[in-house]
Parts: sequence; structure tokens; C-alpha cells
Amino acid sequence: MHTALRVLLTFVVLLAAGFFGYDMVQYYLYSPWTRDARVRAEVVTVAPDVSGYISDMPVRNDQFVKKGDILFVIDQERYRLALADAEATAAARLAQHQMLLQQLERRLKLNLGLTITEEALDNARRQSEQADASYQQSIAARDLAALNLKRTEVRAAVNGFVTNLNVKAGDYASQGKPALALIDSDSFRVDAYFEETKIPQIRAGSTVKIRLMNGGAVLQGQVESIARGITDQDNRDGPELLAAVNPTFTWVRLAQRIPVRIRLTDVPEDTLISAGMTCTVILNETTKPHIGTGIKHAMAALL
Repeated sequence: MHTALRVLLTFVVLLAAGFFGYDMVQYYLYSPWTRDARVRAEVVTVAPDVSGYISDMPVRNDQFVKKGDILFVIDQERYRLALADAEATAAARLAQHQMLLQQLERRLKLNLGLTITEEALDNARRQSEQADASYQQSIAARDLAALNLKRTEVRAAVNGFVTNLNVKAGDYASQGKPALALIDSDSFRVDAYFEETKIPQIRAGSTVKIRLMNGGAVLQGQVESIARGITDQDNRDGPELLAAVNPTFTWVRLAQRIPVRIRLTDVPEDTLISAGMTCTVILNETTKPHIGTGIKHAMAALL
């Protein structure tokens, strides 16, 4: 009796171990979840379009700004003078054009009485056209001067957070040289890297739970897209664009990780997210159920 009981207990233990082992294999190899995920956001590099000393810096590092808010102002005096000069030049060339145009009109009237040569009439016409072209050129220069004056106010292109602010009032800002970065607050997303064995269960539109490593509230998201290619680390193109095939092949092959882009659909108001944070992504529904779902759900809750 005791021998039979021991055999039965051994059989039950082995069966439970086999069941648990199989379930763990299914969970880790095929269940659609990953701990390899990062919070991402678009970063706008802010650089002035004109050069000059920074006269005003109303923002500070990590401050939230709205699209159109002034980030910093470059000294405007030089650009105001340039605009005034361009406007004066445009006015002078307009007067010159109007004078030559009137002369042309008078010559056209004189030509009706055949009192002016064809050459003189043609010269008057060309001088009027040249004056008109000069006036249009001055208009373009005036508009450019006005644009430069407007660009002395560097404004936020998106809603977001000021970061890496490395200039201050009094510094000289060079045209095209980055002064700060702006993290687009409307572009936060999660890039999750799922093993290729789990990709068949993921679809665009699938909903997911996102658990930040800091232990905060659970975020909700939706799969936007699945990457269609990654770099082959083993085989690269050779110098003659021929395939450089690795002559060795290991029997143990690790599953490649495929990037999956996830759009955040629900972020609690008191939850702070920063680009670069690590998180765990768990698909809410699966298309390939496995046994032992209770064990998997319990483990997912502990992540």
C-alpha cells in the first residue's frame, strides 16, 4: 500500500513538473509579452535661423511650453535697422521705376506724331523694365529683412518639454547651431522588441498593458505597426556587394527581436513618463491560447 502511494505521489509530482515546465516554455517562448521595451518621443532640435546675442531667455530647463511660445530672443536692433534700410531702398527704387514709366508713356505719345526715333523708344522701354526688376528685387530684400527680424524670436514648433538647455541670456547664438532640444509631448510612444516566436500573435490594433519599471500605474496602449526588417548581424555585404556569408552556424539559435511600435491610449494624469524609460509590454488578447493561462497571468501580474 505504501509503495503504491509513493509511486502515485511520484507520478503526480512528475506530471505537475512536466505540466509546469511545458507551461513555462510556452509562456517564455510564445506568450506575447516582453520586458525589452522603451518609452520614446520625437525630439526637436532648436537652432536659431539668425545669429546674434541672446537678449531674453524666458524658459528654463525641463519647462513645459506650448506650440508658438517664445523660447529665446536674439537682439533685434541690427535686424530692425536692416529692415528700415531695405524699406528705404524699396521706396527709392519704386520712385525710380515710376519716373521711368512716366517717361516711357510720354515717349509713346510722342511716337504717335513720329517725333521720336524707334531706338529712343526702345531704350525708354528697357530702362522702365530694368527699374521694375530692381524694384522687385528690393521688395524681396525687404521681405527677407522682415523675415530675419521675425526669426529673432525663436518659438516652440511643438508642445513639449525644454531639455538640454545650454545657452543663457548674453550668449552669442550662431545661425544653425543647436541651442536646446524640445521633447514633443504629443509624440510619446513605446517601442517594444518582441521575439520573433511571439510576433504571429501580434496584430496592428491589438491592445496592450504597459508596466513601467518604476512600479507606477499601468498604462494602456495599442499596436500601431510591426517593423518589416532588422539588420542581419551575421551576414553583411562584402566590398564587391557580394553576400559575406558567415561560414560558421551555431545549432543554438536565439530568436531575433522585432520592433513593434505602440501608441499610448491611456496615461494617468499623475504618471510621469520620460523618453528612455524601460517598461514591460503585455498583449491583452492572444490568438493562440496555451494551457496554464492562470500561471501565466499570475506571473504577468508580478512583472
